[in-house]
Amino acid sequence: MEYKSTRHVKYLCNYHFVWIPKYRRKLLASEVAEYTKEVLKSIAEELDCEVIALEVMPDHIHLFVNCPPRYAPSYLANYFKGKSARLILKKFPELRKYTNGKLWTRSYFVSTAGNISNETIKRYIEEQWAKEGEEG
Repeated sequence: MEYKSTRHVKYLCNYHFVWIPKYRRKLLASEVAEYTKEVLKSIAEELDCEVIALEVMPDHIHLFVNCPPRYAPSYLANYFKGKSARLILKKFPELRKYTNGKLWTRSYFVSTAGNISNETIKRYIEEQWAKEGEEG
């Protein structure tokens, strides 16, 4: 994975999101799954995010994206879930009867990922004073 840039920022913000349909119903199959993938990819494009990996399972979604740092992970999760639910339920209104009118649960999982490990970052930070002494 490569660092991305805007005019003022160089970044690598990768997020792994997982969320489920209400009552963990297995609603995301065949045509619904394909449409869900299209919708999530279009939302990512709208937000200037890059989809690294995407899997729509019958009862959950895995979305791994690289997004600009102007977006908080909580904002991204809510935006992806909210907009996708509106579009999916508009195209497949029959899904409402299985989920009490709401497609997704309020919950989600998020994790960050990058090119380097936590241990590498920790060591880099701890070594800063040693570098300061070398320069002075």
